[in-house]
Amino acid sequence: MKYFAYCRKSSEGEERQALSIPAQIDEIKRAFAGDPEIEIVEWFEEKMSAKAPGRPVYAGMIARIERGEAEGIVAWHPDRLARNSVDGGGSSISSIAGF
Repeated sequence: MKYFAYCRKSSEGEERQALSIPAQIDEIKRAFAGDPEIEIVEWFEEKMSAKAPGRPVYAGMIARIERGEAEGIVAWHPDRLARNSVDGGGSSISSIAGF
C-alpha cells in the first residue's frame, strides 16, 4: 500500500518538542524498513502547531490522498497528525502512527 509520511514540528518552543523533524524521519524509516506492505511514496514536513486547523502542507496532503495518490499516512506519533477536532475527525483516511 502507498503511504505519505508526515513529520510536523510545532511552532512552539524547541524545549517542548519530543522529536525534531529529522529524528521523526529517522524513526519512521527505521520502523518501516523492510516492510513490503508499506511503500512511502512521498515525505511531507511542516513547522506549525496543530492546535488549530489551517496547516497548508497537511491540507494539501489530505487532498492528494482523497484523489487516490496514497492510501494513508505514516507519522511518528498520532499527535503529529492533528490536535484539533477538525483535522482529527474530518477524514476517513487510514493512517499508521504512534509506533
